[in-house]
Amino acid sequence: MNSLFKKPGRGDMTNEEWGLVRNKLQKAVGQNNYTNWIEPLEFADLKNGVATFLVPTNFMGNWVDRNFGDKILHQMVGEGLKVSRLDFEVPSRTATAKPASTVDGSDSASDHAKSTKTDQGDLPGAPLYDRFTFDNFVVGKPNELAHAAARRVAEGGPVTFNPLFLYGGVGLGKTHLMHAIAHEMTTRNPDLRVVYLSAEQFMYRFVQALREKQMMDFKQLFRSVDVLMVDDVQFIAGKDSTQEEFFHTFNALVDQNKQIIISGDRAPGEIKDLEDRIKSRLQCGLVVDLHPTDYELRLGVLQNKLNAYREQYNGLVIADGVLEFIAHRISTNVRVLEGALMRLFAFASLVGREVTLELAQDCLGDILRASDRKVTVEEIQRKVSEHYNIRLSDLIGPKRVRTIARPRQIAMYLAKHMTSRSLPEIGRRFGGRDHTTVMHGVKRIDELKSADDQIAEDLELLRRALEA
Repeated sequence: MNSLFKKPGRGDMTNEEWGLVRNKLQKAVGQNNYTNWIEPLEFADLKNGVATFLVPTNFMGNWVDRNFGDKILHQMVGEGLKVSRLDFEVPSRTATAKPASTVDGSDSASDHAKSTKTDQGDLPGAPLYDRFTFDNFVVGKPNELAHAAARRVAEGGPVTFNPLFLYGGVGLGKTHLMHAIAHEMTTRNPDLRVVYLSAEQFMYRFVQALREKQMMDFKQLFRSVDVLMVDDVQFIAGKDSTQEEFFHTFNALVDQNKQIIISGDRAPGEIKDLEDRIKSRLQCGLVVDLHPTDYELRLGVLQNKLNAYREQYNGLVIADGVLEFIAHRISTNVRVLEGALMRLFAFASLVGREVTLELAQDCLGDILRASDRKVTVEEIQRKVSEHYNIRLSDLIGPKRVRTIARPRQIAMYLAKHMTSRSLPEIGRRFGGRDHTTVMHGVKRIDELKSADDQIAEDLELLRRALEA
C-alpha cells in the first residue's frame, strides 16, 4: 500500500489510501477540527485531477473547502497523488452517505436523518464541543448571573427571556455557555431543532443562498428551527444585507414564540454599526454581562483543569502554591489561563520534573510578561476623555463643572487601582492637584459605583478597554 504512494502522479485513489491521508490530516488540523470536519468526509472519486468527496450538507462542503481545502490538497499531493482540485457533493436522498456530526454532536443514523435534507431542510448549525457543558463550567461571582440565566433557558418550557443576550470579553465563557445550553436542550428533548452557529456562518449561509438563488430555502431553513443560537453577533455589524435578513429571521422566530440566544463582545447598544432596530430587538430580552474573572474564579478554573489532567499526566507532582501563583499573575481570561496550565504540565511531563513555582516562572515567562502589561496614567486619561467625549486638556485642567469633574474622578479612581503610582504622583499628572483631592475623588467613585449603575458600567468598560 505504501509503495503505491511512492509512485508520483497517480490518478486514482482507494478508500484505504484516503484513510492514510486522513491520518496525516488529523495531526495537521487537530483532533477537534478532524472530528467535526474531516472525519465525516467520504471519498468518492479521483478523476482528471479532481478529488470528489461526499458531504452531508452543502454548508459543510463549502466550509471544509474554504477552511481545510489547501491542507487536504497538500497532504494528497505530498503522497504522490495527481490532484489539483477538490469537489464536494451532497448525495441524493436515496444515496447512502456517511453521517456527519449534527448540531447535538452525535453521529448516529437517526441524528443524520435530522441533519440531511428532508422535508424540513438540513440543519445549518456548527458542531458543538463535547467539553463545553454545564458540568465543566466553573461558576463564580463574575459569571453567576449568566450561568443561572443560561441554565433557566436550557431547561426549556415556556420562553421566559427572549432573546437571552450574553456578552463579555474574550475567553470569559460566552461560547461555553452557548454550547452548554445546546447540549442540555438536545439531551432533554432530542427532537428539538436547536441550531448553534456563529454570526460569520450565518452570513456565509446567507451569501451562499443569494449566489445560488436559494433565498426561499434559506428563509424556510432558519425560520423552522425551535431554538436559534448565534455567537459573536458583532460580526454582522456594518453588513447591511445580512443585518436585514437577520432582523427578519429574528422577528419571525419571536412571533412563533421560538427561543433565541445571542452572544456578543459588548452590550447591544455599544456594538458599532449595528442597526438601531436590531439593537432594540436584542435589548428586549435579558441582557447579561460576563464580568472579567476574579482571583477565586481563576483558581477554581485551574483546580477544575487539574482534576481533568490527573489521569492524562498520571504521577505528575505539583507543588503547593503553584496554582495560586498562576491565578494571581494571569488575569486576562480563562482561555489564556487554561492554556498556561496545559503548557506547564506538558513541559513538566516531557522533562520529567515536578511542577514547581520556579518551573512555572521559567516555562510561562512570556505569558506572565504579557499579563504584566503596565497601564499608565496617561493612557487612562486618554481613554476617559474619549469615553466621555471631553478634551484631555479639560480633564486635567482647572474646570470644575460636573460634566468634567466626574470623569476626572473616574480617571483618578482608575489610576489608583490600575497603576502603581502613589496618590501624590497621580495628583501631579492631573494638573498638579494635591493628593487629598485624588483621595477624595477615589472615595467618591467608590461610593457612587455601588449606587449608580451607569458609573459602575462605565468603570467596567473603561477597565476592559485599558486591559485589552
